Amino acid sequence: MIKKIAAALIALLMLCSCGAKGTVSERTTAEFVRDMGLGINLGNTLDSTGTWFEKTVENQETAWGSPIITKKMIDGYAAGGFGVMRLPVTWTLLADEEGNIPKEFMDRVEEIVGWIIDSGMCCILNTHHDDWSQKFTADFDGTLEIYTNVWNQICDRFADYGEELMFESMNEVGFDDIWNQYGGPDGKAEAFDMFNRINQTFVDTVRGSGGNNPERHLLIASYWTNIDHACCDEFVMPTDPAGKCAISVHYYTPSVLCLIDSDVDWGKARTDWGTDADYAELNKYMDMMKENFADKGIPVIIGEYGCFGSNKSREVIEQWTLDVAEAAYSRSMCPILWDTSGDEFDRENAVFRRPEFIARLTSIAE
Repeated sequence: MIKKIAAALIALLMLCSCGAKGTVSERTTAEFVRDMGLGINLGNTLDSTGTWFEKTVENQETAWGSPIITKKMIDGYAAGGFGVMRLPVTWTLLADEEGNIPKEFMDRVEEIVGWIIDSGMCCILNTHHDDWSQKFTADFDGTLEIYTNVWNQICDRFADYGEELMFESMNEVGFDDIWNQYGGPDGKAEAFDMFNRINQTFVDTVRGSGGNNPERHLLIASYWTNIDHACCDEFVMPTDPAGKCAISVHYYTPSVLCLIDSDVDWGKARTDWGTDADYAELNKYMDMMKENFADKGIPVIIGEYGCFGSNKSREVIEQWTLDVAEAAYSRSMCPILWDTSGDEFDRENAVFRRPEFIARLTSIAE
């Protein structure tokens, strides 16, 4: 509770002096991530993609089932006790071929970022479903120009925002056309070299821009946001003159429990959780991130985690979620729950559907 109060006071001081825009404190990125507590995603909203709807700002926001986001909704998320909201954004859906983002879309993103920060939460802003995997393998140099252009525009618009706004390099990106991650080593070095170059370009772009960006906390995506890939020799954290980078991975393990509700060709759907083997696997992966990153001064953010599907009980879903959040937070990592309009938060009424569960979840950081 003391940590939450301290973080809230820091955020309040920044808001009182500078509105939604502010300064960068002397906190290290590890301290910044720890002060976040637990987080939640505003998923399936500004990250929507598709070809079945007219490409407008409003349609992109609502295409995957979300209502138009309001300040009341964001305040409702914050009232649950979360310290950070990850804001997934697909920038190139409405952009032109060079990645030039329409002003009205940038305005809308900034409006929501402002609401998040005004609520007392930090905000993580990323590039999400921009098809980087396919685009980079088809034309690496040309796509890197577009990627850089996108980040230059984001950096310019948000340059004066304080450290409560964090940038994340990308989402779930990897190059299966170059390296089969379920096969042998052929192509792995090439795939990771491309991936590492993108992350370095991201850091160089942000650090070379104005305002608070040279000192902004940055979140570096791992290859396919996979823990095994993050901890392999081929993955390299980018060089950062500010020394303010954290690493992002996602956690949906076991996938046959978290991601499917019926059998598929790659696995048999599970409905149970909590065996000795389950906890051993969870602890193995969390220890890998702690030993390879957190213990070496590189903060870890679990950018997404969650357990979904109609085939399992609410009790199982809640226990898995609590166990993963506790395992991450106890190792000084920040877990950020994946949430869409159909999950934990009722956006229409701006309240959590199961407030008692959310209270148990966020109390992990007290």
